[in-house]
Amino acid sequence: MRIADFQKRIEDIYYERDSARGLHGTHMWFCEEVGELTRALRRNKREELEGEFADVLAWLSTLASMAKIDLEEAARKKYGQGCPRCKATPCACP
Repeated sequence: MRIADFQKRIEDIYYERDSARGLHGTHMWFCEEVGELTRALRRNKREELEGEFADVLAWLSTLASMAKIDLEEAARKKYGQGCPRCKATPCACP
C-alpha cells in the first residue's frame, strides 16, 4: 500500500472522529501510541511490534490529514534526493 493510499484509508475510517477531538487531543493519542511502541520495542515480540508500528503510522497519518499535509508528498520532498543535508544515500554527513 502506498503512503497516500494508507493516509486516505485512515481518513475514511477515523477523520470525522479525530477532527472532532481536535489536533491537540489527537496528538495526545499519538504520543500514547508512541509510548506503546516503546514498550513493544523493549519486549521485542514481532507480532506486537507490527501492531504498534501500524498504530503509530495510523495516528501520524490522521494528524497529517488534519493539518492538510500529504505525507507521501512531504516524504518525497524531504527525502526523495537522499539525506536532506548532503543528498547522499547512505548519508555522508559527519
